[in-house]
Amino acid sequence: MTDRPTALDPTIARRVRRDSAGLFPAIAQQHDTGEVLMLGWMDDEALHRTLTTGRATYWSRSRQEYWVKGDTSGHQQWVRSVALDCDGDAVLVRVDQIGPACHTGTRTCFDADALPARVGNPGAAAAAGSDR
Repeated sequence: MTDRPTALDPTIARRVRRDSAGLFPAIAQQHDTGEVLMLGWMDDEALHRTLTTGRATYWSRSRQEYWVKGDTSGHQQWVRSVALDCDGDAVLVRVDQIGPACHTGTRTCFDADALPARVGNPGAAAAAGSDR
């Protein structure tokens, strides 16, 4: 766990599960379309800042500093809601994204490199009587 100070509400802090560096993934999603925009990393202080400022704030693992999405690029993320997942090991930050979310200049970080995947068919499993 890191020694970075935080003002995160202790009730929330107790619910969050962190990795050995004190971090947890934060998924940014466009609030009105459901589009997944990016994945960033937060610690308790980044979550506190996100919850209290209305701007998505992350921890940069490479620069070892906080960054508010859009402060340098102008491509801001305005917080609409924040939710902790059922296991407490990830947060979903629903945002109003202004401009591209990805540092490459694309709308989302997940549109450039689609992997070949077999498409599942839930109807076929039900027809076969499978409950797996």
